[in-house]
This record gives sequence, structure tokens and C-alpha cells, in this order.
Amino acid sequence: MGEKPVNLYEVPYKVLFQEVRHRYPNYTYDFKKHVIILHDENREALGHIRLPLHLSIDDQLTITNEETLVVYLSIESGKAALCVRKGKHNLYHTTFSAYMTRKKQGVSQIKYLNKKGKSRAGSRVRLAATVDFFERINTTLLEIFDKHEIQRIALNCNTTLIPYLHQSKVACPFDKQDPRLYKIPLHIPQS
Repeated sequence: MGEKPVNLYEVPYKVLFQEVRHRYPNYTYDFKKHVIILHDENREALGHIRLPLHLSIDDQLTITNEETLVVYLSIESGKAALCVRKGKHNLYHTTFSAYMTRKKQGVSQIKYLNKKGKSRAGSRVRLAATVDFFERINTTLLEIFDKHEIQRIALNCNTTLIPYLHQSKVACPFDKQDPRLYKIPLHIPQS
């Protein structure tokens, strides 16, 4: 049986959490996914409530902070967007672009390397642009992390690009296992 999404946007958080504690006393809060999982009396999962990232709660569903500082980073081949939000307010936003995609084939040079070589001049240009692309992203991230105390990091990035983010000459300010890291659970077609 598939779950149907229900929009609870209009329900105040305190009322929602009170209802969850009352109706589903066997609930669990998953910090990594930032969801409340609703269980019946037999501990069978009934569904979940996905929470906004700017809201911090504890295991007893008590709101600890409604103004959480979150970095949103969305990366795709040749395009990236970076945003810093405190609560519902946008503090910083920027985009990055680079020539990383083979124009005629529409394939990223990184993915193309798995099939063919990299000896042509165009390939070298795209690979150099890839290195520069991730260095610029990491430089901006370092500046943000130096200026702000970040509580959550929301990341949307293809698995083939993650090594480039973490193995750049400019070190990424967070690692792959950072407890603040949150994988954005939807596909974003264009960063």
C-alpha cells in the first residue's frame, strides 16, 4: 500500500507535535532524515512527517530552534546553486557554472571518461573547468562556514560528482559522514 502525501503546512508545529504524541505514542524521530515516523501499537510504520530544515526538535518533539542556519547546496554537471538560510530568511545565494558538458552529445565529461579517453584538447578544457568549478564551490563554502555557525547542510548532488567535491585542492568544509548532512529527497532538474 503506497503512502499518500498530505499537506500539513497550515497546522502549527506545536499542535501537530501534540497530536503526534497523543495519537501515536510509539513515534520515532529520525534526525538523519529529519522526519517523524508514525508507528501503531505493534510498532508497524504507518507513515512519516517530513519536517522543514529550519526547525530543530529533540526526540520528545520539543522545538529547540525555529531559526536553524541551513546551507542548501545543489550540484549538477556544470551548474550549482548555493543558499544560506536562517529560519525562513535568505541570508546568501549564489550560482556557479562551468563548461563541463560535451555540447553535441550532452554528456558530462566526467561520465564520458568512463567510456573513452581524455586526450583531446576539448576534453582537457572540460576537465580543467571541472576542477575549477569545484574549487570555486569549496572556496565559497569555506567563507560561509567561517562566517556562520551552520547547523544543517542540505545537499543535492549526483554520486559521480561527490568525489570531486571532497577531493578538490580547496578542502570541502564538511566530510561525507558529517552528522549535519541531509540528502535532499527530491530530484532537482536544474540547479
